[in-house]
Amino acid sequence: MTSQRERRAWAALASVVEPGTPGIRRAVAEHGPDAVLAALRDGRWEGSAGSALRRRALGADGASVLERTSRAGLRFSCPGDDDWPAGLGTLDVVDPKDQIGGGPLGLWVSGAVDLAELVERSVAVVGARAATAYGTQVAADLSAGLGDRGWTVVSGGAYGIDAAAHRGVLAVGSPTVAVLACGADVAYPRGNAGLISRARADGAVVAELPPGSHPTRMRFLARNRLIAALTTGTVVVEAAARSGALSTLRWAHHLGRYGMAVPGPVTSALSAGTHQALRGETELVTGVGDVLDLVGSLGIDAATAPRGPDRPWDGLPPARLAVLEALPARGLRTVEDMARRSGVGESDVRVELVELELVGLAEAAPAGWRLGQLARAARSADRRAARAAVEAADGGTPSAGA
Repeated sequence: MTSQRERRAWAALASVVEPGTPGIRRAVAEHGPDAVLAALRDGRWEGSAGSALRRRALGADGASVLERTSRAGLRFSCPGDDDWPAGLGTLDVVDPKDQIGGGPLGLWVSGAVDLAELVERSVAVVGARAATAYGTQVAADLSAGLGDRGWTVVSGGAYGIDAAAHRGVLAVGSPTVAVLACGADVAYPRGNAGLISRARADGAVVAELPPGSHPTRMRFLARNRLIAALTTGTVVVEAAARSGALSTLRWAHHLGRYGMAVPGPVTSALSAGTHQALRGETELVTGVGDVLDLVGSLGIDAATAPRGPDRPWDGLPPARLAVLEALPARGLRTVEDMARRSGVGESDVRVELVELELVGLAEAAPAGWRLGQLARAARSADRRAARAAVEAADGGTPSAGA
């Protein structure tokens, strides 16, 4: 467990340095937070002499930061704490020198949970802010399915897909984590204040910035790396060609996590980014089963492929099924005719017809045989389902002959 002195040093440094400042975590790992903070104050850190960063460092006091954290109803977690998520360590390995990178210096957390435990089985669901009804429905259903199976859904608290993901998992009584690009005590966007409050009550709200901080474009980009690092995999649902959600997907790939995307209509600009990603190493997923096939544990989360309802002839022996298929829905057919159509010998046809009649799949008449009532009803249901699928594909326009 981190000592109080170390915690004050981490808190002071995290309140001074912008999230993802290149190289900072490497320096802290080598020299410790106290030494790096002193270098910033003395102007010895590259580019800090006479800069706003140095002025901020000179005014930083870890004890004051922690006191302000407590007043805001938050707690500060830093490397070495029991609830520090292990996945964040992978960010220290991927630490670009000239762009956002490296692990966080600390996290401000709101929510009475063990963050490390909460994200141990977690999936990120992110996407467009200006989402379509299709996208929000997919995100909500996917997140609800993950929650039902004991997975935490992590997202960014934004409008559109993020909000749908949070709502979907909360609707089934499962926790969610909202990772913000501002202070964990700041509801951004304001329209999602109620949703962020629910995430705080039933999961956690997490930020890399001290209380009261407001978002900027660079802070959003830095936030995205945390979402990818906290989770086992990232699913993108709707993303335009230049969507910020794609940066989360790229981070997932950098960190060796699963990168997944849900396809959308080929005519939708909001799915152009996801379709481009699917041309690379990103996995195509269409539902919770596909996601769990990738991120889940064998024997615990294994998903079965979706299938339609059982039909009365499922599992019939080949010869019996061949005889069944030779039976007419209307009119009658003789044993000799059915033998010719099915390729089954006449004596065997008679045996199979008796078996089919016993389960309601065949009916006998003085002049021949026909499908039983059970088989006719099942075939009619199959035709209705096929017609409905065609109409849905045509945008709800009734098909010819309907």
